[in-house]
Amino acid sequence: MSTRRLRRVEVDVPTDVPSTEAIFLVLRRMRFPLIVLICIFAVSVLGLSLIPGVDDEGKPWRMSLFDSFYFISYTAMTIGFGELNYTFTAAQRMWVTATIYASVTGWTYVFGSLFALLQEPAFRRAVNLQRFRSRVKGIHEPFLLLVGYGQAGRTLANALDHAGRRLVVVDEDAERIDVLTTDQLAGDVPAIAGDPRNPAQLGLAGMGHPLCEGIIAMTADDETNLAVAMAADLLRPDVPVIARCSERSNTARMLDFTPQAVINPFDRYGSYLVMALHRPATSQLSSWLMSEPGTEMPPLHEELANGRWMVSADDRFGHEVALDLRKAGLEVEEISPADGMPDFTGIVGFVAGVESDTTNLSMAAHARLVNPDIYLSVRQKSIHTTSLLRAFEPDSVFIATDLVALETLARLESPLYWSFVEYVQSLDNEAALDLRTRITARLDEWCPIPKLIPMNPHAAPAVCRWLERGHSVTIADLLRDPEDREQMIGAYPYLHKRGSRVTYDPPLDTVLRRGDELGLLTRTRGLAQLNDTLYSDAAVEYLCTAHEVPSTWVWRQVRKHQG
Repeated sequence: MSTRRLRRVEVDVPTDVPSTEAIFLVLRRMRFPLIVLICIFAVSVLGLSLIPGVDDEGKPWRMSLFDSFYFISYTAMTIGFGELNYTFTAAQRMWVTATIYASVTGWTYVFGSLFALLQEPAFRRAVNLQRFRSRVKGIHEPFLLLVGYGQAGRTLANALDHAGRRLVVVDEDAERIDVLTTDQLAGDVPAIAGDPRNPAQLGLAGMGHPLCEGIIAMTADDETNLAVAMAADLLRPDVPVIARCSERSNTARMLDFTPQAVINPFDRYGSYLVMALHRPATSQLSSWLMSEPGTEMPPLHEELANGRWMVSADDRFGHEVALDLRKAGLEVEEISPADGMPDFTGIVGFVAGVESDTTNLSMAAHARLVNPDIYLSVRQKSIHTTSLLRAFEPDSVFIATDLVALETLARLESPLYWSFVEYVQSLDNEAALDLRTRITARLDEWCPIPKLIPMNPHAAPAVCRWLERGHSVTIADLLRDPEDREQMIGAYPYLHKRGSRVTYDPPLDTVLRRGDELGLLTRTRGLAQLNDTLYSDAAVEYLCTAHEVPSTWVWRQVRKHQG
């Protein structure tokens, strides 16, 4: 994060964004229709008061202004109450007839103007803005500000919503906001169409909200993501930012504004591809841990021998992948798809990376026909070709939006969990195989739930009380089944943190202390069993000593007297 002094900046809504004042400006269009209606009422009331009538005795009589207003009100409103002091004269009836036609015409004019006003785009934007602002202010729990609801943003939003995280969404495209409303996410997601490059728009969306816990810039435009990172660093340096980027030069510019992470999918894919080629078990375990909980472990590919590679692309993606392959010591040939179908003789690996999914599939299919043993990596741009790629079964599929979403999701779990993923990515193939075997032996082959448990009185009160009495507890003790300590719950320790020292894949005999943090990969049932231990003094004592302790105060007193 930024080393500058943290400061809170109140972001004002600019004049180019509709606000409450804009609503009143639009409503001023109703002034003339309302004036016309008021004048009709005033003239009708005054005229009825001045026209003389006669009472039951034939004497001259005039209605008071109040009586005239009362009569004109229920007449002009078409209520037709029918209460009269005396029978009207012909002159009064003629005046009332004219009043009826005038008032109906006036009401028609007013309602026509009102309905036209309600269809005004500016008025509707202003109303939507007020509703959006109220929904953002009404958030009373931590939330993430997601900028961009394209394919990557949509994938990420669905995963975060499934995990129970609150979101606020901003996108420049109003049609994408409409898609959000039809996605029917479980949580209430305030969303607005606006320019994210405008800091005030970000402020309106909650950047200045005290409960904003992070900003995610997922647009496909590097300049927009840079503007978001810049605004967050200058206005809310205490809020972490994760930004998407497509070019290395823009990555360096974003890093000047100290985001938590800048994810370049083109550069990342090259690194992951090299990992999959030389350390397939490491790649398998890494991608599994980055997936959404409940995702099945991907298949394990065999390690590919070194040889000549070919990369076909029509944008910067091909150059980025070729650069990573060359850094890994591979011989790489870059070709243009405009030159026609290449010669795949002697090629061990081919990356079909043009922006057309049809072209990529046709080149990959031809490569497989010429060389059945070739390693195929295919780039996918559209989600509509997913079924085709699944049927074709290439060795690797690059979907930029999915890669960005998966890495962002892993980082959002917690910085410590992402550091564990980076630790896994640094392992050699044999070490990754061993770690995978130990994790799946305790759990299964479905992506677990990462959980970080601080050893403090709030998260682990029973454990802390046990430690305060001078006893010790190990990781293995906590992972025993509180119903049967000979059995282990479905959880695997991936990290132990004490102070600034972090140990990945810690031994089970590690002794825990108050203030430590323990990272676990677990299942829902295992998490429930662990909570029973963390909050139960009797469970902690039983797991640590094998002595069954009564869980209620009454039975403890009985046992005490029996002893």
